[in-house]
Amino acid sequence: MDKPELGYGSAPTGRLWNKLSNTRRKLTDRLNALVTGKNVIDPPLLENLEEILFTSDIGVEVTQQLIEGLTQSVEEKFLSKPEHLKANLKEKMVSLLEAGHTLPTFPIKDTPPNILHVVMFIGVNGVGKTTTIAKMAHYFQAREQRVMLVAADTFRAAAIEQLQIWGERIGAEVINQKRGADPAAVVFDALSAAKSRKIERVFIDTAGRLHTKSNLIEELKKIQRVSSQQVSGAPQQVTLIIDATTGQNAIAQAQVFAESLGVTDIILTKLDGTAKGGAVIGISQKLRIPISFICTGEGLDDFEIFNPRVFVDAIFD
Repeated sequence: MDKPELGYGSAPTGRLWNKLSNTRRKLTDRLNALVTGKNVIDPPLLENLEEILFTSDIGVEVTQQLIEGLTQSVEEKFLSKPEHLKANLKEKMVSLLEAGHTLPTFPIKDTPPNILHVVMFIGVNGVGKTTTIAKMAHYFQAREQRVMLVAADTFRAAAIEQLQIWGERIGAEVINQKRGADPAAVVFDALSAAKSRKIERVFIDTAGRLHTKSNLIEELKKIQRVSSQQVSGAPQQVTLIIDATTGQNAIAQAQVFAESLGVTDIILTKLDGTAKGGAVIGISQKLRIPISFICTGEGLDDFEIFNPRVFVDAIFD
């Protein structure tokens, strides 16, 4: 049976609760087993809890923060009963997520009049970038906004074709050129067309060949420069797509982009197919970049605004 809705969120929390079942089993099933039959919170119990958190992909630093916080609560007599441990842990996780997260206004508010909002999507190949762009386009179309998709990953013909297929499916215009074209030139032409057609949001798909890191970063910087020449302040968003199944390894990838490109927000994909959802906490805390949306499936509607409390509620039972 679905759980009831909890707190603020843009999508049914019961659905999110179901989608995060793999993470919940890995984390909270073991937490329940840990405290069952225990009468006191002693050092061995906290050591076992530390192991559970670490092996749930929460990360070393965040695990240490959580354990230190719980230990202090025990020492100060704010926490004494093992059955209260999980609730206390949940609140500390929410606090950590909220510390690195500001609920973004851009998914909720309308685009200001006469201002074209440009989003450049970045991330390594295979994270679900193109599919996520289609989901976000669908999200805004449902809110009666006109969107345009730009195929700036000109290195891979398959990337152009995939974006075209999605564009046809959702009824969004796709601007593309032949394979091997200058990505920045594609973006320049697209933004010119978007302005003349009164488009409200432009979503730019980019390459993700991280093994040619320096070349890729320069290519993305050039797209940023060209965007600002066409639209003042563009791209207003540089959205990093991260595959949640990579767990803590995603942090190293993210840092490469964040250090060079001024990442504004993160979208996490494939949360439904992983037991590593705990990595969300480590990613948020380590990078201090807001998580704007999460993807929890292949469907266009498996896409929702990220809310720290709703997320933590969904990974606990």
